[in-house]
Amino acid sequence: MTEVEQRIGELRSQLHEHNHRYYILDDPAVPDVEYDRLLRELIALEDQHPNLLVADSPSQRVGSPPLSAFSQISHRLPMLSLDNAFDEEEFAEFDRRVRERLGTTDEISYACEPKLDGIAVSIVYQRGVMEQAATRGDGYTGEDITHNVRTIGSVPLRLVGKGYPELLEVRGEIYMPLAGFEAYNERAKESGEKPFVNPRNAAAGSLRQLDSRITAQRPLEMCCYSVGFTEGGTLPGKQAAILDQLAEWGFKINSESAVAKGVRRCEEYYQQLVERRASLPYDIDGIVYKVNDLDLQDRLGFVSRAPRWAIARKFPAQEEITRILDIELQVGRTGAVTPVARLEPVFVGGVTVSNATLHNFDEIARLDARVGDKVTVRRAGDVIPQVVSVLLECRSAASQALTPPEQCPVCSSPLEREAEEAVLRCTGGIACSAQRREAIKHFASRRAMDIDGLGDKLVDQLIDAQLIDSVADLYQLSLEQLSALERMGDKSARNLIDALDKSRQTSMERFLFALGIREVGEATARSLAQTFRTWEALASATEEDFRAVDDVGPVVASHILEFLQDPRRMAVVEALLAAGIQWPVVSVEENERPLAGQTWVVTGTLQSMSREEAKEQLRSLGAKAAGSVSAKTDCLLAGTAAGSKLAKAEKLGIPVLDESAFLAMLESHA
Repeated sequence: MTEVEQRIGELRSQLHEHNHRYYILDDPAVPDVEYDRLLRELIALEDQHPNLLVADSPSQRVGSPPLSAFSQISHRLPMLSLDNAFDEEEFAEFDRRVRERLGTTDEISYACEPKLDGIAVSIVYQRGVMEQAATRGDGYTGEDITHNVRTIGSVPLRLVGKGYPELLEVRGEIYMPLAGFEAYNERAKESGEKPFVNPRNAAAGSLRQLDSRITAQRPLEMCCYSVGFTEGGTLPGKQAAILDQLAEWGFKINSESAVAKGVRRCEEYYQQLVERRASLPYDIDGIVYKVNDLDLQDRLGFVSRAPRWAIARKFPAQEEITRILDIELQVGRTGAVTPVARLEPVFVGGVTVSNATLHNFDEIARLDARVGDKVTVRRAGDVIPQVVSVLLECRSAASQALTPPEQCPVCSSPLEREAEEAVLRCTGGIACSAQRREAIKHFASRRAMDIDGLGDKLVDQLIDAQLIDSVADLYQLSLEQLSALERMGDKSARNLIDALDKSRQTSMERFLFALGIREVGEATARSLAQTFRTWEALASATEEDFRAVDDVGPVVASHILEFLQDPRRMAVVEALLAAGIQWPVVSVEENERPLAGQTWVVTGTLQSMSREEAKEQLRSLGAKAAGSVSAKTDCLLAGTAAGSKLAKAEKLGIPVLDESAFLAMLESHA
């Protein structure tokens, strides 16, 4: 080793230690001027000897030249969202469900921590060195923000201590502390720049800079809250112990984290944080509770978009007073008419609110809300603006109560209200242009036909240009028509044509969900598809046939029949099938399918298909596709970088198939 290499190694070691003491332990050992001197010396030596520069050098925190765009990273383990509880009763109900599913009356221990109001990220370490970082994105794919995350001082570029897995994915929240946010905005105002609206927007904007040198100047921090996948190592069996372990490896952990046993202790923790919320050095919008025992987490598993073992208890929403300027009526794809209050813009909970839902006319009557009224507006769950109350003492004597309409505001069809429903619905059905517009948007959505590039704005543009009037018209669009649209271009037009062509090959359950039949969600669509398998069989079924299907009761059965007996809707379906929409048909009975009664788990990255496509293949063979490995799992399909699920399956002695064996199995059952 040369003298220069030795000195560079010494500087890196010292700076790593100083970073850890400053950002993680809050116990700096040297003044800033000495830290800056060491860093300048390191940068100078690396500039003179660029062949010695490494990715985990402390010098890389200063940022790098701009990128042209963000690339995408697929999460090996989905970053799911959490269900919410908005009061003590809803949390108690969550706890009841947890104990019921576990078959116990004992109190459950929960790992509790503040829900930081920032941006969720995934960071991967290979042999202790930071390799990549990504945003949550849609939960399955995020943006590659590695170059920006390297600049954040509280993110270790190299782990400290020992015993960490060879491959480790940590998850956490990147946020801007209040002091840094206020200081940044003061500087922005002085220099004539636009200040950030709130700390969360500041964090999001800072992480999405293509020039990481800009991110390096922003006062961001990262706090870890969980581990995603691991390889080549083991972790403790409790959530709280995992956080302690992460702290030993150099990660910043929230000092307010605690373990509480039972609902009463969890409520006490919640109330303590509510009282101290305003004095915390960062924004939080609630508390996250997780079942502390990982074995119990595995037993509880997941629903489609969230774990059953965790919940976010939201803080009371922030409120402001404003005025209703108008009440407009919006018509959804199922004909539901929703009154929306147009408000004098008001700043609530960090955003400017100008619209708020009034839900239905029963709610308007309860509030006695009128145009011109002063009202209290709340952002429920810090997300959805709601009108909470009317300030009657400020009401004008000339105000008039809103009378529920009798006709659709769009198509003038009669409105009806079914027994035990608060919603008025347009009876125009497919003849109502508002319902058709929303139906097309639903049809193209990711969980339905998944037509890439066909977003809401483009649907509006196509309808306004009179190029489409129903979902069937999508498959008649030409390259010339699309290219002529404003801001479209030949490449975008070609991509959309290709996406439409790709969507013709689908599954029956996706097709049924995409049709937007009232009350037919993804699970019901799957049950219908597994029962009938072909459109012809479903279209000729009786009400008794439908009611015999799992997830279908008398109300849903009547909605399906109403859809099937509408000649206008059937004409659209026939046009879709004539346009080439098709799916593979399994010709055996459910209980005769080769994997009937089995539970499979899919993990890792597959080369020939996505995990969701693999799950659809498994369902077509009669298997249930679960989200987590347990003793009840019959087989694990493991792609590359399978992680902890593979390790657990091997520990439990569960059979494991790789991708080639899985493809061979599919071929054998073709």
